[in-house]
Amino acid sequence: MNKKFKLKKGDEVIVLAGKDKGKTGKIIKMVPKQMKAVVSEINKVKKNQKPDNNQPGGIIDKEMPIHISNLSFYDPELKKGIRVGYKFDKNKKLRVNKSSGKEI
Repeated sequence: MNKKFKLKKGDEVIVLAGKDKGKTGKIIKMVPKQMKAVVSEINKVKKNQKPDNNQPGGIIDKEMPIHISNLSFYDPELKKGIRVGYKFDKNKKLRVNKSSGKEI
């Protein structure tokens, strides 16, 4: 089954639940099979890294995936999370803010 999400890579999002609630960041990577996304500077954990040919070993900070249901599109003008909808304009499908109707 092909899952479709209203959030995309590069979107600015705000965290709705969890240890990083209220923080914002950009989506780096989407993981559709697990319904998760990796967001910059969110859900960071310490990981023991083995040395490799290209990089040294040690303890590194790494962003882990966070479930899509805990994320919302962030509107910098309103300074809060918004719901995303779609509107068709001639031959284009546009993403819009559901409450105000403005194009994203």
